[in-house]
Amino acid sequence: MPFEDHNAEDFSHDNLTNKRKRGRDWTLNTAWQRLFKLRWPDLIDKIQPTDWQQAYWETHLQNCFDEAAEIALVPSFNGYISNIQMSDSILNYIGFTGHTNHSTRDHSKLFYHCQQFSSYTSCLRLQNVLCAAETSDLLRECKLRSLVLSWVRSKEQIDGLCKLLTQHSKTLTSLEFIHCTVSKYFIDAICGAVVINSVHRHGIQHFSIILSSFLDPCTFSLPTGFVSFLSSGRSLRSLKFANNNHGWNFAKALFATLLNISSSITALDLSENEIAGWLKDFNKRFSTGSPLSFGIGKSLQLLRVLNLRGNYLREDDAESLVYAAAHMPILEDLDISDNFIGDEGIRNLIPLFDGTSGTCSRLVYLKVETCELSYVGVGHLLDALSNFKGPLKSLSIADNYLGSQVAEALGKFLSTPVEVLDIAGIGLDTSGFQKLQNLMKDDLKLVKIDISKNRGGIETAKFLSTLLPKAPQLIDVNAASNLMPIESLDIITCALKLAKGKVEHLDLNGHTWNYKAEHASLHTEFVNDGKPILILPSPSLFAAPYDDDP
Repeated sequence: MPFEDHNAEDFSHDNLTNKRKRGRDWTLNTAWQRLFKLRWPDLIDKIQPTDWQQAYWETHLQNCFDEAAEIALVPSFNGYISNIQMSDSILNYIGFTGHTNHSTRDHSKLFYHCQQFSSYTSCLRLQNVLCAAETSDLLRECKLRSLVLSWVRSKEQIDGLCKLLTQHSKTLTSLEFIHCTVSKYFIDAICGAVVINSVHRHGIQHFSIILSSFLDPCTFSLPTGFVSFLSSGRSLRSLKFANNNHGWNFAKALFATLLNISSSITALDLSENEIAGWLKDFNKRFSTGSPLSFGIGKSLQLLRVLNLRGNYLREDDAESLVYAAAHMPILEDLDISDNFIGDEGIRNLIPLFDGTSGTCSRLVYLKVETCELSYVGVGHLLDALSNFKGPLKSLSIADNYLGSQVAEALGKFLSTPVEVLDIAGIGLDTSGFQKLQNLMKDDLKLVKIDISKNRGGIETAKFLSTLLPKAPQLIDVNAASNLMPIESLDIITCALKLAKGKVEHLDLNGHTWNYKAEHASLHTEFVNDGKPILILPSPSLFAAPYDDDP
């Protein structure tokens, strides 16, 4: 990489530090950043490391393991993982060019790259075929903090993985399993391997099993190894069991266990399972002191995030959740989307906001998308939220067909301190946008709004022209797929000029527009931090507008 000299002001503000050294370090880090961008241009905007050299070699080693996994997965492979040869493309990237026969040189083998660069590696993704005993030898110089494991199924793979986990038990903080076959042996072995024997605790902060199959469905209690893992996890912050086809019995047993132990869990994700009825033992009697089948612990006192999306929940589950919320006093983020709770279920949730539940709700983020709601149920919810004394800042009621009748309640709600509002696909149509324009007050607190897929036509543009000057903090707008004609573009651009706001992103995709000559400069006229503000649809003749008809 070519090095550049930088002006003294880049490092002259600190007179107590060697300026020459600071300038050199700054130049080296920038050079590594540029090298990273040359090799992985698609990743450069997704990470913000302080040490680009570390990021470069960690990503390089990940590429080596990914390539090794592809070779080891071939049925005919029967060699050592450490001797797998890296491709010329990988070798060329790190300077081994011009060698005609890489196969005879150590630098072509996986073990060489592990020896040279594993000390830079703290996060890795490994496929099942790499869960072998020799992998722990290859990574002995690592100080692994995060591991993502996929397709782990056999006892041999579990045993190999456990050796690696034990080796790094003092540094591991995040463990995630994807597409695995989970048995009682799997759970007990994995949970036991991360325990630091000298203190009989573990340092795992984030534990996830997703998109996996459980061979031993939970009936009454969790595996003893997992209960021990939860009990010894003073550092445990988040649990995720998503899309595993868990039934209500697993969720109930997990919740009961968490109520019986003391931990610091702040996030629980049970999304995309089938747990309807998991809180049926929670009722008003329990919430006032009768423990029924649950214990009373302190674990859930710190819970802030609860994700129950896509769990076949119904109105009774919503009612039980309100009573269970008494044991989650600082819950801030609730996602109950994609459940069949209907209007009755949403009414059952309202006591969280109107004070009748006996608890003081502190919800900040609420999602009730795709819950088979009508404007009647949502109207009751919005009325309660409009008078809510809590700090609700984000609400999504997207993809419930509410029609234009919900506009009146929405107009009142917009005057609350809400900062993020998602009302995509609720069927506002032109009349709904017209009503909102008339009801909108000044000085809205909105920062982000999604009004896409509402068939608003040109009234969508008129709504935006009214909204932009009334929401000075608004930076992100999604108005895609609203059947807007090309004339809408002139209304929107005029509003942007007059509002002089902070809009950084305005999505207008999903429309069929025949652009005029004067539209050619829009990408350069409306720019924020070097990026275009307007996200315009392709001028393709084959572009089709969004159609939400069944």
